[in-house]
Amino acid sequence: QVQLVESGGGLVQAGGSLRLSCAASGSIFGINFMNWYRQAPGKQRELVAVIANSGSTNYVDSVKGRFTISRDNAKNTVYLQMNSLKPEDTAVYYCNAHLISPLRTSDYWGQGTQVTVSS
Repeated sequence: QVQLVESGGGLVQAGGSLRLSCAASGSIFGINFMNWYRQAPGKQRELVAVIANSGSTNYVDSVKGRFTISRDNAKNTVYLQMNSLKPEDTAVYYCNAHLISPLRTSDYWGQGTQVTVSS
């Protein structure tokens, strides 16, 4: 089992920046993917950023060039640096660990942290 604890959300003006942190209970080195999702009111939960065990990353088009996902394996922590924030980025952001094995796939979730961007 994996426990994830998020921090870093808050209220910021449009154009500002926030850095979200996701601390895992154990090593993240063997986790296939660490992800950030977000969910705005009335919308489906959306995959925002992915980082694979290899270090490869990917982003939803709407945040490319503005958000950066990274990991620090020594600290068992994943980050989401969010720059040039827009009001449409307002959502609850969730950290997710996605594990793949021959027997099963598993997902673990953080508690979510609110990001509010004012115009």
